[in-house]
Amino acid sequence: MANAHDFNAKTIDGADKKLSDYKGKTLLIVNVASKCGLTPQYTALEQVYRRYHDRGFEVLGFPCNQFAGQEPGSEADIQSFCSLNYDVSFPLFAKIDVNGAGRHPLYGWLTEQATAPDGAGDVQWNFAKFLVDKNGNVVARFSPTETPASEDLVKAIEAAL
Repeated sequence: MANAHDFNAKTIDGADKKLSDYKGKTLLIVNVASKCGLTPQYTALEQVYRRYHDRGFEVLGFPCNQFAGQEPGSEADIQSFCSLNYDVSFPLFAKIDVNGAGRHPLYGWLTEQATAPDGAGDVQWNFAKFLVDKNGNVVARFSPTETPASEDLVKAIEAAL
């Protein structure tokens, strides 16, 4: 059976990254966008990343322009925006599609998983959150509007650590 560690992705700098490099870490995989009403979630994502990073936690941000064109910039634009406006230090990846025929294979796998509280199926909007345990299995999925600092999400992260 596949898990998150079986996939590769390009970093925002264009390097190939094996997600198996994150074996033994708890991951929060999020499709992000710079021009979305939910963009301020970058603040909470960074806070939760800094709070738990020393305990083996990573936030992986995947920019996506599939929802109302809310991530129109280049990778350099995205990286600059995230750094200057939100002091993002968690890993960012190259822009991808999370739905449809061009969907990145990682998201093809993520969206097939039976998860709670948000179930399997296409990503509905920017900032959908997939929590992946140390073994690469999806243990929870949270809707775009669920803030990274919410009690439910924090409890799920702590349980996965």
